[in-house]
Amino acid sequence: GSTILTVFFSAMTAYGLTVYNFKIRDGAYTVILAVMMVPVQVTSTGFLQFMIQLDLEDTYWPLIIPGIASPAIVFFMRQSLKSTFPLEIVEAARIDGCGEFKTFIKIAIPMMKPAIAVQAIFAFISKWNDYYTTSMILISGKLQQKTLPMMVSAVMSNDKTADYGVNYTAIMLSIIPVCAVYLALSKFIIAGVALGGVKE
Repeated sequence: GSTILTVFFSAMTAYGLTVYNFKIRDGAYTVILAVMMVPVQVTSTGFLQFMIQLDLEDTYWPLIIPGIASPAIVFFMRQSLKSTFPLEIVEAARIDGCGEFKTFIKIAIPMMKPAIAVQAIFAFISKWNDYYTTSMILISGKLQQKTLPMMVSAVMSNDKTADYGVNYTAIMLSIIPVCAVYLALSKFIIAGVALGGVKE
């Protein structure tokens, strides 16, 4: 869920910063870059207090909803759009009567598939391996609520009865979803590279 929100809203933000020419566009992009440079550890205390005020601690929502705002992925999406996305096609769509959101969904998203696939892989790996935020939010310690990285950490930290078979099995299980996501999205990356390598 977090990966889907991240790539969709980051693509929409990058599209807006590339296609539309408004007064605060450069300032907004500067703010996004500035936020990207702030480590998560700096804002973690305030974020946890805010989640407690909203009564969302010990739930999965704080791990999913903040994925809407991902400055790093917005940056990479914008760079991809500026290098590969012709603005003339947006003008053509407007002349044909296509709405702004429909232009984004029907034209921009298909043309951004390689960039979306790459950033979806990065976003999924980042969120899947996020031990810091999950251990901060999921504080009840319930076994059924723990994410797989938390389970792997618990298994690996058991040094009294170290069973290397169990340890390596836990590690192997934790990387299966990452490999599956990569295999599912790699065809879009390869297609994008092949498309970019054809000269008219």
